Amino acid sequence: MDPAAQLDSSVQIGPGVVIGPHVKIGADTEIGPHTVIEGHTTVGARNKILQFASLGATPQDLKYRGEPSRLEIGDDNLIREFTTIHRGTEGGGMVTRVGNHVLVMNYAHIAHDCIIEDHVILANSTNLAGHCVIEEWAVTMGLCGVHQFTRIGAHAALAAGSKVAQDVPPYSLVAGEGRARLVGLNEVGLERRGFSPEVIRALRRSLRLLFYSNLSRAQATKQVMETEGHIAEVRRLIDFITNSKRGVVGRSRD
Repeated sequence: MDPAAQLDSSVQIGPGVVIGPHVKIGADTEIGPHTVIEGHTTVGARNKILQFASLGATPQDLKYRGEPSRLEIGDDNLIREFTTIHRGTEGGGMVTRVGNHVLVMNYAHIAHDCIIEDHVILANSTNLAGHCVIEEWAVTMGLCGVHQFTRIGAHAALAAGSKVAQDVPPYSLVAGEGRARLVGLNEVGLERRGFSPEVIRALRRSLRLLFYSNLSRAQATKQVMETEGHIAEVRRLIDFITNSKRGVVGRSRD
């Protein structure tokens, strides 16, 4: 451990750990064996980082020129074995950020300039390219791949093996190995998180109109806002789709 690193006195460090000079680690965080934490990396309180994780390494971006970019990790996260999280770049705001209460499973990769919001779950071997945003409570299942600059909406779920190249609307469920497609509402996830039946029904009706009707997107959006616009979650869904820069995933043809 570099003597310039700033660690709370309660931090627990396993054997073979390497910690660089610009690292800061908060109270009651546990660092498993053979983990490497480097660069300008800040880790908050009560995190558990298991063996062989690599945090704060240089980005896998040929445009990176050694700028003092950062990795910021919040509180109460569980980062499992062989996870890799790279710090940001000048072209992406100089920071990669992981929020609070996030679970990152074995062999997952979070690339430069990604923003991971609170309560996200990234399952085994999920790979996020640079500049992705994963909103709160989103879940990826095993072996998911997400294209750079893609946004995954809040409470969305990606089925195992999904390959995502466009934005995923909040509250939705997508699946597909070749190109992920929307297959419906993430009803199980919403029920588990206490969404009311009224909100779930409104979101289901909205997704059907937006993706499975014969209306144009503009016509469907107008109708959804007229009939369901009093529901805050529906308004968030519409705002996400309207403001998407990459376009949103298409519907399943099955």
